[in-house]
Amino acid sequence: MNHKLFGLIGYPLKHSFSKAFFEQKFAAEGIENVSYENYPIENIGLLPALLQKEKNLCGLNVTIPYKEKIIPFLDKISDSAKEVGAVNVVKINRNENENLVLTGYNTDVIGFEMALLNHKKAEHNSALILGTGGAAKAVSYVLKKLKIEHQFISRNPKSNALTYRMLDKKNIENNLLIINTTPLGMFPDTNTCPPIDYTAISERHFLFDLVYNPAETLFLKKGKECGAVVQNGYEMLCYQAEETWKIFSAKG
Repeated sequence: MNHKLFGLIGYPLKHSFSKAFFEQKFAAEGIENVSYENYPIENIGLLPALLQKEKNLCGLNVTIPYKEKIIPFLDKISDSAKEVGAVNVVKINRNENENLVLTGYNTDVIGFEMALLNHKKAEHNSALILGTGGAAKAVSYVLKKLKIEHQFISRNPKSNALTYRMLDKKNIENNLLIINTTPLGMFPDTNTCPPIDYTAISERHFLFDLVYNPAETLFLKKGKECGAVVQNGYEMLCYQAEETWKIFSAKG
């Protein structure tokens, strides 16, 4: 039986949840002839060389900064990933001529939705999304599906986003769900956080951070100090990783 290899691409990979998760899963469930590796590639143009080198690669997770940049390299893309405009899972098949066929999926969507619904209350019906990258797009997709009004917040002026400078106290008071999709606060830069007015946070707020390492980012700590309900990205990652494995292990 051929050894199956799976992996994670991104850069840098200081914070890999996926490798530890899958190695633990393979051991706990007795899944044999598989392994999972990290591939920190400095630019997405190095992907074809990686696929050429690692002949046994059957699937990849994709993280910052390649969730959008990988799309031109794919042969097919799922409907939800197409609508989101970001891919975090690639299944690698071979056709009858032994040519690679790469199919992109987005499991951040299901991971975020399940984790959010576990903790969200009815009053959390409008949101601020901090960041505008691939993860922010997956979050927006879910919020649209749940009919939660939302606004993107960006460092730089964009047509579909407010800047942090434009974000006033009233915006924060009126949006009880605030989701950080940026890497601010992620290990090792744990003393950073999104530059919002934390004095406007109340006990009615729900702060969700997609970062999971550290377990309590500065963003969540500041929110908690104001009485807000807070949630890190660990639960979302577990849900999306299980969904990823369904894609990787499905026939065809």
